[in-house]
Amino acid sequence: MTATPIVSLREITKTYQMGLVTVQALRGLSIDINASDYISIMGPSGCGKSTLLNVMGCLDRPTSGSYVLGEDDVSQLDDDALSLVRGSRLGFVFQSYNLIQQMTVLENIEIPLYYQGWPEDESRAVAEEMAVTVGLGDRLHHRPYELSGGQQQRVAIARALVNDPLIILADEPTGNLDSASGADILGIFDTLNSQGKTLVLVTHDPGVARHSHRTIRLRDGVIESDVRNHPPAA
Repeated sequence: MTATPIVSLREITKTYQMGLVTVQALRGLSIDINASDYISIMGPSGCGKSTLLNVMGCLDRPTSGSYVLGEDDVSQLDDDALSLVRGSRLGFVFQSYNLIQQMTVLENIEIPLYYQGWPEDESRAVAEEMAVTVGLGDRLHHRPYELSGGQQQRVAIARALVNDPLIILADEPTGNLDSASGADILGIFDTLNSQGKTLVLVTHDPGVARHSHRTIRLRDGVIESDVRNHPPAA
């Protein structure tokens, strides 16, 4: 039996108007993503990688086409509805970590649950659990500037996990890290995927892409290739 995709993009286009110039960032992409997929999105600068991730992350709307996340077509939702989707169904990991420097590790991890209105004791318990999951159980009350880059990215991963998202979206997650710290972060992603988490990574690094089960290459806003590298996690 064919699995039902948890993400289904159909004929997605994205056009930007830059002064008198019209830029077609995406030109009719169609992609299905199943639960437990581990996908790398690659391609040259300007090919549409970040635009695609922004559409998938409900940070931007497509100009045309449909985007079904879970069972809902989110491509036509208004800003408030998109915000709810981002907070409850998506997890984000960015190259620059995007942590709040004045907050502790625990408080940074709790942020998505705070915006969903969770009671403080419950959100605190879940945040502590996620911190332990990424190896930061002894850093709960440190602030980001007291951590290494690899540790900050672990905080970002824990924050992405805290709402138990349908899918985790990572944009160059090892781009600011040395090779050892980058390998540690990829090890965490590998473990999460083996536990059934669905991951989509934008990367320019073939070494990072080799961790994924499937590589989608873009060029000029279209899919150049979509190749499965390894079987998905059980």
